[in-house]
Amino acid sequence: MKKDDCIFCRIAAGEIPSATVYEDEGFRAILDLGPAAKGHMLILPKDHYADVTELPEECAGPVLMLGKKLGMAAMKGLGATGFNLVQNNGASAGQTVRHFHLHVIPRYDDGAVIAAWTPGENTAEEREEIAQAVRAGLE
Repeated sequence: MKKDDCIFCRIAAGEIPSATVYEDEGFRAILDLGPAAKGHMLILPKDHYADVTELPEECAGPVLMLGKKLGMAAMKGLGATGFNLVQNNGASAGQTVRHFHLHVIPRYDDGAVIAAWTPGENTAEEREEIAQAVRAGLE
């Protein structure tokens, strides 16, 4: 399924030029136009899913394995010393295009800090309350 008004659908279909690093029947991986690091890639499913909540199970495994493959290729080809796989869901999580995509961000020993947070604190009681709420959400 392709959404005509989705820019990532159009890129994945080859209608909009991109620096493609990988393509198969289900995915196109391109270089990000606003890279967080040298070699920052986006894996785009060719079918449209707004975010991970719409992603079918048969797509989830392959996209993760492709992220691994491309991350390892960046380590070998670009000299990266590691990589992040980042996937955002919803505007509050930083998703700017409503088409599921997985960022593959090569990391370098002298590179900028990309994913960091200040650890918070909570009590055992707060953790149990949170755990109960999440478990309830699974039902």
